[in-house]
Amino acid sequence: MTESYRIAIVGAASLRGKELNDALTESSFTGADFLLMDDRQALGQLEAVADEVTFVQKITSDSFERVDFAFFAGEPSTTRRHWKNALGAGASIVDLTYVLEGEAGVLVRAPWIDEGAPIAAPPGLQTPAVVPAHPAATALALLLERAQAVGAIANASATIFEPASEYGRAAMDELHQQTVALLSFQILPKSVYDVQVAFNAILAAGEEAKVNLAETEERIRRHYSLLSANHLPQLPLQLVHAPVFHGHCFSIALKFERPVALEHVEAAVSGPHVEIVPGDADAPSNLSSAGQEEILVRVRAEGGSGGPSAHYWLWASTDNLKLAARNAVECAQELRRLRPRGTVQ
Repeated sequence: MTESYRIAIVGAASLRGKELNDALTESSFTGADFLLMDDRQALGQLEAVADEVTFVQKITSDSFERVDFAFFAGEPSTTRRHWKNALGAGASIVDLTYVLEGEAGVLVRAPWIDEGAPIAAPPGLQTPAVVPAHPAATALALLLERAQAVGAIANASATIFEPASEYGRAAMDELHQQTVALLSFQILPKSVYDVQVAFNAILAAGEEAKVNLAETEERIRRHYSLLSANHLPQLPLQLVHAPVFHGHCFSIALKFERPVALEHVEAAVSGPHVEIVPGDADAPSNLSSAGQEEILVRVRAEGGSGGPSAHYWLWASTDNLKLAARNAVECAQELRRLRPRGTVQ
């Protein structure tokens, strides 16, 4: 018998909400009854769900009645206001806003990392909610998990180049407005970043910014550590905000304990969710990864040596919104296995 679910997407009109909507309708949840919710200016907005068009509804006290899965993908304040109502109604909660990761029993998850050999405890009946790991942490953990299969890694480090879309539509709009203003010799709008981000790579936003790059960097570091569960190499990392709209890029340095061949590193890293881009093709970029489900990776030996080397560079790119949405769906699939046995609460 086909399972039928009732799924709520809270923050359905946000960038993550729209990408999540697409990912769910392309997954095994495609036949579910979808409820699109928000409690701000998106109310009444029309959104497509599979082949149907529906309205974004206001969140009320009984909005989560008979809801099986509640995805929170909008403003963090909305998650804070409504997640306990969803939990009390018996919904399995997937929080893409990161608000709940400090709550007791909440797990940070990226099921792809466990596909080979599980290294972290999966959700159980006492799990109140799951937070899908930050997409950058997910990509890094997957690549490092694969790379160490070819040989022990003595040292690793990474620089992450993040896009404006990580901070929502307002951040993208400000990047666009700053670009236009600079080309027109006008005053720059700075309500989101409180600093120039157009044509400028930054490590920190201004004092009055609505985004906190140091907080994001620490979240990526923390999520990587949680996904690692002491089974992956330690990974010092640095976050750089790049003047682009979409897509993460990664520069990863690896030092193996013994020299290994380039083709062996490529073979180890390649696999589900990862596509190796050969040296004679265009290198991965945030543009080439836009709309792609795979993480695109170029592997290069330090100095371009043709023989085995202990030192390698991985240059990778991924569609950050698509990766976040797909990870959220995978987290829901883990929770789905629990529902025939009881409600996750």
